[in-house]
Amino acid sequence: MTAVDERSAVLEAARLLLDQMGISPADLVEAAAGIKATVPTVAEYVPVVTAAVGPGSARLYGTYWRKAAEAFGGRRLDEVSATESETVMRQVRATALVRRNSRDGASAAEHFVAAMRCLYKRAVADGLIAEGANPAAKVSKPGRLASSRIALNDDRLAELFDAAAVSGNDPELDLLILRFHLETACRRGGLLALRPMDLDVQQCLVLLREKGGTHRQQPVSPTLMHYLQHHATERGAEPDQRLLRYRSGRAVNRRRYDHLWLRLGKTLPWVVTQQVSAHWLRHTALTWVERVFGYGVALGYAGHTETPNDAGTTARYGRVHWRGVRGGQR
Repeated sequence: MTAVDERSAVLEAARLLLDQMGISPADLVEAAAGIKATVPTVAEYVPVVTAAVGPGSARLYGTYWRKAAEAFGGRRLDEVSATESETVMRQVRATALVRRNSRDGASAAEHFVAAMRCLYKRAVADGLIAEGANPAAKVSKPGRLASSRIALNDDRLAELFDAAAVSGNDPELDLLILRFHLETACRRGGLLALRPMDLDVQQCLVLLREKGGTHRQQPVSPTLMHYLQHHATERGAEPDQRLLRYRSGRAVNRRRYDHLWLRLGKTLPWVVTQQVSAHWLRHTALTWVERVFGYGVALGYAGHTETPNDAGTTARYGRVHWRGVRGGQR
């Protein structure tokens, strides 16, 4: 029997089986078309994922999801290949906004890959595509370059605080922001989310709620605790609302940080040259803690979380309770 004869025999057997089941070949074609129709296009699925993720992820990935929608918008999720995704990644890198501290678009490329992985991870979880058909998982992230941030020395810190004290429409607020970041090494979101009810006055602790839904108790000095209480009382912050307030009583948002560093840059050219931000104060504090008290304490002070797969980190560093972290207080 030839190969053609074998194929004909198989097809005839399949036809007979379908007849017995009451299914026609046309039914199979229609069913397959219906399955494909349930897979949304990239443009249709981006808003779904945007609504599902947290505000931080939506803000970080939103730009790159829009770029993906522009590139693949009318195509179904299962029609985008890994090669096409990587091509767009390289276009994103080549057209990234050039800043003084730019790294040849490496950060933009990394964020695009992360955004696509987040998008397709949701698609797999929703049963829209098979895990093995995830094109984003097959695109490698560009190697992350070392951060250009350095710990600020005492002279630079003094310049920052002096400039903040004599500029702007609310020096008291700006100085409180700078001191809080330098003393706690928290991220911007940690201070913006701080509420009066998060202050443990007796033990001089503040509850920081930061990215990834993490919570941790961070020790502060009695002086900073006093300033925080005074600020909350004077500006009418409710116990369960944001602590940082303008004089009008309106809650402070991320824009205050933007204006603060823009203003400091006009007085201190090195702030603009090095693109200094509040995260530099976090870096400064953690560098000091690590050098004085060791990496284990610095790990707890930073609030870094250990993932189950991060065996190397778990083996090297011990978890630090806030009482152990208190030794790292400036």
